[in-house]
Amino acid sequence: MGKFITTRLSPPLYARSKLLCFSLLYLFSTIFLFLYVSLSRNQCIFRYSPFDPIQAKLFSYPSSYGEHKYALPTHRSSCSSPIFFSDYWTVLKEIQSILSGSSPKENLRYINGKSESFGGNFSTQKRFSYFNHSNIDVEVPCGFFRDFPVSNSDRVEMEKCGLVVASAIFNDHDKIRQPVGLGVKTLETVCFYMFIDDKTLNSLFHHNVILKNNPSDYRVGAWRIIKISKSENLYLNPAMNGVIPKYLIHRLFPNSKFSIWVDAKIQLMIDPLLLIHSMLVVPEVDMAISKHPFFVNTMEEAMATARWKKWGDVDGLRIQMETYCEHGLKPWSSRKLPYPTDVPDTALILRRHGIRSNLFSCFMFNELEAFNPRDQLAFAFVRDHINPKVKMNMFEVEVFEQVVVEYRHNLKKIETSTYEEQEEEQKQESLRTIQKRRKWLDHESWSLNRSSCKNYLTDMWG
Repeated sequence: MGKFITTRLSPPLYARSKLLCFSLLYLFSTIFLFLYVSLSRNQCIFRYSPFDPIQAKLFSYPSSYGEHKYALPTHRSSCSSPIFFSDYWTVLKEIQSILSGSSPKENLRYINGKSESFGGNFSTQKRFSYFNHSNIDVEVPCGFFRDFPVSNSDRVEMEKCGLVVASAIFNDHDKIRQPVGLGVKTLETVCFYMFIDDKTLNSLFHHNVILKNNPSDYRVGAWRIIKISKSENLYLNPAMNGVIPKYLIHRLFPNSKFSIWVDAKIQLMIDPLLLIHSMLVVPEVDMAISKHPFFVNTMEEAMATARWKKWGDVDGLRIQMETYCEHGLKPWSSRKLPYPTDVPDTALILRRHGIRSNLFSCFMFNELEAFNPRDQLAFAFVRDHINPKVKMNMFEVEVFEQVVVEYRHNLKKIETSTYEEQEEEQKQESLRTIQKRRKWLDHESWSLNRSSCKNYLTDMWG
């Protein structure tokens, strides 16, 4: 008998080609995604970008400067954004329209004159008497009772600015870091100003970030550098000198309609036009500032300030809190307010300049001069007691971590000062040490029952 021969039919050629194509497509897609995620700065598979930012570096730093060292870690995923940004070109057109429009007719009037300090050193009752600003003809105290040592050429340029991003480094405390993600037209619309002192400038010379034979109008990438000359008109404490551009920015840039304050410890990661539009223009507010990552009550921040020695004069801190409690400061948890917290993170402040935001900034500065430059402590008291009320957007910490990167302060400073300057610094440090040790009140005699903050503390602690 014959044998049956079985044959196995192979797939047709076109089917094998199709299978090969799918295999190659899968292979190349996997390799592409692997390389993209590995090399991407954000480690994201896809990340929405509302515009095409400038790709070229704004400034190339010498390797010794270390502008990107010691970034603080964050648990936020950079692949998802907690805030929406509109189209860049739409925002640019809208902001330019606002900047080109006429300014409001009603402006604040400031007290002029000379005083023993830059801020006027007003008494508690005098400062608080200006909080109810119902009459626009009344002049208010807002610093500049002594000359601010800025060159005339810098002052002229500052007056031309309509939207400013400002920062400051005193006592070589931080690094100059370039903003990231700027749109192609942003540098034509936004001014970037960095205020520094002589010690910081000498450090920049030392690292060759700025060359000594350059003209006096220094620039580092996007930043125009404003050197604040050493002067008796300013404060001994460098931190207090940094408060001047931080809270009196509307006076240093009188024609600016918007401003963004950026502490030098943080790096801006989003175009300032998008930030202004998303956080101020769209919600129609005067100011935008981040919530504190940990605290909601002012007293919690005061206790942490003393506990972690962020300000050495503990008795001075206690007097400040007692003063505010005597005049109506209450814990956030016991009030029904439209604000989510009493404690901000003031490293990033966005302002739309006008009567309300300018009043808030002036009165904040007055409180900082009266007590200390720890601005979180005076924030809620000023915000809640001034009239007219400032419209404020206190955004979530996740938004803050999305729009900036935070770094540690300089861990090691370069010694660039002369022997005479070092001797003067030692004298100032001795004065600060004496001030920290000064006993305003006897610790042994203090008790909660006699404290004006008793009700505050019992409410806060339940």
